[in-house]
Amino acid sequence: MTQAQKEITISANGVNKIFNPNTDEQVIALQDINIDIEAGEFISLIGPSGCGKSTLMRLVADLLQPTSGDLKVNGKSPQQARLDRDYGMVFQAATLYEWRTVKKNVQLPLEVMGYSKRERDTRAQEMLELVELGQFGNHYPWQLSGGMQQRVSIARALAFEPSILLMDEPFGALDEFTRERMNLELLDIWQRTNVTIIFVTHSIAEAVFLSSRIVVMSPRPGRITEVVENPLPYPRNFETRERPDYYQMVTEVRELLRDAHEV
Repeated sequence: MTQAQKEITISANGVNKIFNPNTDEQVIALQDINIDIEAGEFISLIGPSGCGKSTLMRLVADLLQPTSGDLKVNGKSPQQARLDRDYGMVFQAATLYEWRTVKKNVQLPLEVMGYSKRERDTRAQEMLELVELGQFGNHYPWQLSGGMQQRVSIARALAFEPSILLMDEPFGALDEFTRERMNLELLDIWQRTNVTIIFVTHSIAEAVFLSSRIVVMSPRPGRITEVVENPLPYPRNFETRERPDYYQMVTEVRELLRDAHEV
């Protein structure tokens, strides 16, 4: 598929989000957001705390609605995309049910969607194999490490085969070593599933390591100040972090963030 032929998965045109409009508590969270995200991309949103990264993701997920502007997800309204289950979502906390086994947690969206028991069992096992937890289906969340719990959360989000995976700082609470390992595993999952990933992070190094493009946002009111193409080749591994061009990209994004603060 050529660049011109690639499908636009998410399109934002002049999107604004204002909380408590026309009151003394009015907050302009997002201002004039314009971006097209192509199918199969890995996009990271990066910027200072409070710049609207998570708000933008929640608009895509139809957890919030834009104040103005046009937002399309797979060519549909965010509400219709949610009803059609076009996306899965992973938060910073794994949000697993402690009283359900790992496999039962992964099966939960499939139960809601009316899959048969055989389909649920098969799909859940496939997803657990994908995140390298095939032998842990009968364990409970409290028996797993934080990184393993997040892998279960990813497996659950992918269980119903969404075309988009929304990830809101999913590794922010993990130690550095586990976080780097999860970065590698996430890239492997992305390349094997070809899902479009929108990833919120505060880590410049993480954004550079993972992304095909990096969206730099300004302090509130959140605006997109730069969209950076990442030339680092895939597949990426531990050695990628030692490359001179990796350090160059980290420096470039850091400088763009600094510039965004001064706008």
